[in-house]
Amino acid sequence: MQSFNDVWEKALVLIKPQISTVSYDSWINLLKPVKMENNIAYFYVRTLFQKGTIENNFISIINKALSDSVGFTVTAQIITESDAPPRIIEKAKENEARFNEVISQQEEYILGSQQKLTFDNFVVGNENKFAHAAALAVANNPGKAYNPLFIYGRSGLGKTHLMCAIANEIKRNKPDAVILYIKSEEFVIEMVDALQKGKMKDFRSKYRYVDALLVDDVQFIANKESIQEEFFHTFETLHEADKQIVLTSDRPPQEMLTLTERLRTRFLSGLPADIQPPDFETRCAIIKKKATSLGLELSNEVVEFVAQKLHTNVRELEGCINKIKAYNVLYNKRPSLETAQNAIASVISENMPSAISAELIMDTVARYYNTTVEELMGKKRTATIVTPRQIAMYICSEMTGMSLTEIGAAFGGKDHTTVLHSIKKIKELIEADPKLSQTTHDLMENIRKSF
Repeated sequence: MQSFNDVWEKALVLIKPQISTVSYDSWINLLKPVKMENNIAYFYVRTLFQKGTIENNFISIINKALSDSVGFTVTAQIITESDAPPRIIEKAKENEARFNEVISQQEEYILGSQQKLTFDNFVVGNENKFAHAAALAVANNPGKAYNPLFIYGRSGLGKTHLMCAIANEIKRNKPDAVILYIKSEEFVIEMVDALQKGKMKDFRSKYRYVDALLVDDVQFIANKESIQEEFFHTFETLHEADKQIVLTSDRPPQEMLTLTERLRTRFLSGLPADIQPPDFETRCAIIKKKATSLGLELSNEVVEFVAQKLHTNVRELEGCINKIKAYNVLYNKRPSLETAQNAIASVISENMPSAISAELIMDTVARYYNTTVEELMGKKRTATIVTPRQIAMYICSEMTGMSLTEIGAAFGGKDHTTVLHSIKKIKELIEADPKLSQTTHDLMENIRKSF
């Protein structure tokens, strides 16, 4: 008979493709399996807020994954210390040692391994030295140097590293400082939950009484008017109190077309700092530094070979060195060019997008427009449903290899002519409406990041 932990591991495999990586890491990973009895699966989380967020956003997915894993209907029950029987809490605490890493992710200022992201292990080159200098100045004089600091650039270039380095440096200099790091998607989820439960006062207290607020991927709050309104007032409160604000984005504020003008001007009022892909010398330095941290000895030939082949993304470089280290341990010999070639091929293969499903696209679009997948697949013709449905169909045509007939089938059996009309309609609207164009772009980027 399989244990509850085995069941949960199987369920996680089913859950992961259905939600974004951010949601999975931020919420699903918090669940600690306690026991299963009478078709009820008990999970423990530390706070009522965590419980509420998971129940409001993911409980149906969890229930279905558990039921599919065991072959009969299972209902998940999420408990905290305040609402669970003592015997359940005792069982949860028995498992506490196994979940120390999960608990540590809820530290107030930096999540998990990001505490290791410091200025000391950030490699400075021509393409990032301005952003590095600005981040260092902010860390040493928060609220005074550049406020806000807005760091932008493509994914994988070190924006989050610099943001976390700021947080860690402030905390090192001022251990009592209250620092809050959050991804913008988490901000949105928390605000929606607070609105639904009438707990906006608690939500505002959390964000407006900190010494430093660091928000990653802030571009995802664009085109959400109520979210932007709340974020604006949070920004103003902190800024007027000389509290430090650090933001990251994949583009500068002036290119965030669906951002309100007053937020755009606030984002530009401090210091925008961009990060570009590393040049050859910087890539070599990154490779050497990563190898040294792993106790790995690489020849100059191998270093230069990797630097020549991987040239747009720091994460790819670090992933390649991790692979080389694994080969080194496995075969117990100094890495060669052949080893590097195999590692590069492996990293490139892993970073190739998986087949994007219509279900993932519909789920992402439905969440964005505050509707449901069922309504996108249904027959309602109201404007609040038709536009998201057409956008989802358009994205399916752009991001999958599905035919018009296959897309129609995925959307509840729609005719292929309906799909074709939807795609043409959205193409026309995108050309005429820059805001819708930006919204569609953001949705597609969010879908890509869900892998």
